Amino acid sequence: MRLLRYGEAGKEKPGLLDAGDTLRDLSGHVADIDGGSISPDGLKKLAAIDPASLPAVSGNPRLGCPVGNIGKIICVGLNYSDHAAETGMQVPAEPIIFMKATTAINGPNDTVVIPRHSKKTDWEVELGIVIGKKAQYVEEKDALDYVAGYVLVNDISEREFQIERHGQWVKGKSADTFAPIGPWLVTRDEVADPQNLKMWLDVNGKRCQDGSTTTMVYGVKHLVSYISQFMTLMPGDVIPTGTPPGVGAGMKPPMFLKPGDVMKLGIEGLGEQHQDVVGYKG
Repeated sequence: MRLLRYGEAGKEKPGLLDAGDTLRDLSGHVADIDGGSISPDGLKKLAAIDPASLPAVSGNPRLGCPVGNIGKIICVGLNYSDHAAETGMQVPAEPIIFMKATTAINGPNDTVVIPRHSKKTDWEVELGIVIGKKAQYVEEKDALDYVAGYVLVNDISEREFQIERHGQWVKGKSADTFAPIGPWLVTRDEVADPQNLKMWLDVNGKRCQDGSTTTMVYGVKHLVSYISQFMTLMPGDVIPTGTPPGVGAGMKPPMFLKPGDVMKLGIEGLGEQHQDVVGYKG
């Protein structure tokens, strides 16, 4: 299934995209696409619904983040061998884990705002894991049982805040609008191999990132198991898993986002995003 949330920001309704790409309203069956409805039992109930029996949604409504009430965004850094090489950093001996504030969550096609005093706002196309049931001390062989599905994430980052301003990476990752997620949550059964997905990102029509999850250092199973050793993962938590090469900071000379830029990105089977970039006006 391709599950989504549509409508005005803060008032999104649950929906799904059927096989013919028609948006269908799910609000007669669930209140939201969230930790409760994407549990194993919740997904089983949704899968039993005939999409043709659901009301079609007319027009072209805004799409919100496809998962509501996300409790945690746990990100993974330097998790692509070719991206680590472009940054001049070594592949880590263990996954690098950092948090991204949930106030950064944005719809997949919503405007991205460069934060005040930013000098180095950057882009990162990423595969996101969505947790479907409570996970504590999970064995790697069982890890996929805890995955509800996958989403496309743009892990937007302010590199000066992240790297040059001391402290943890969370400062450079958490500005408002810095976590566009979606357009859909694609359930695990529809992604045959999460370690073999093409991914790309364009800025102003120029292909900057052109990679594949095949070069991930630590795969989905390992990450779910590893992170669950340090914290309890809850249904609806999202784990962006790192980015392939082609980020602005890795270019020679470096290139960063500015007002008027347009980002487009996608992952095979998980849809596409489109974001206009504006400056902070507060």
